[in-house]
Amino acid sequence: MQPKKTKYRKYFKPRGLPNTSTKTHKLSELTCFAVITLESGYVNGRQIEAARQNIRRKVKREGKLQISIFPDIAISRKASAARMGKGKGKVDHWVTSISAGQTLFTLFGVSAEQGIPALHSGANKLPIKVKIYQL
Repeated sequence: MQPKKTKYRKYFKPRGLPNTSTKTHKLSELTCFAVITLESGYVNGRQIEAARQNIRRKVKREGKLQISIFPDIAISRKASAARMGKGKGKVDHWVTSISAGQTLFTLFGVSAEQGIPALHSGANKLPIKVKIYQL
């Protein structure tokens, strides 16, 4: 997962963690399950995709899965054997900043005995603490 087009080729690295908020996003649907973060941090595009694949595999591609985040911050890295100087390194991967209380995934149209274990297995692929809400 990465953007098709950006304003600049390379960006500065993010400094510090995103702001922590205590309020959670309100969800309006009645028959949905949501993965909501408990802490702030950064999530890689590959981690989002691994969680998405795992959730879809567990629910056998039923229902609708909505992803609320997108990695749009480029992280560059120089080769390990490269000497100092000669400019900034190539873009290595893309990340997104996540604040506490933010909704990551929302799953609609699936029963509770199928949806909650699927979101638990997908949440195991993420590097931050999350909570699963049933509405």
